[in-house]
Amino acid sequence: AVKTFIKYSTMNIPSNLRYTQKHEWIRVEGDVAYVGITDYAQSELGEIVFVDINTEGETVAQGDVFGSVEAVKTVSDLNMPVEGEVLEVNEVINDQPELVNNDPYGEGWMIKISVADPAQLETLLDAEAYQALIG
Repeated sequence: AVKTFIKYSTMNIPSNLRYTQKHEWIRVEGDVAYVGITDYAQSELGEIVFVDINTEGETVAQGDVFGSVEAVKTVSDLNMPVEGEVLEVNEVINDQPELVNNDPYGEGWMIKISVADPAQLETLLDAEAYQALIG
């Protein structure tokens, strides 16, 4: 089944996520959390052609780089929203990097982590603050 994606003038900013000022999101589910880039980030980057993440099994500090995303015109670092161990990399986006563009909060997630310090989540932006950041 082919999904049709409609771009709205306002960006999709789910309220159940936390955000960084560098446009990553994090969604906590029990003991693990999913991390990806925001709808705004993918729209600014343009067509994503490659996602390079080689930190699986490593603990990455809050704000440190866990990988990079390559678009047609630019390469952008991916920064950890909170400190944690990278448990899994989304293998699907290796073959289908366009999922990051089409479904950044769903099938286009990038890594699954264990959160080292849940208090760090409180340092991140909520949806309202992120909306204000991107205008």
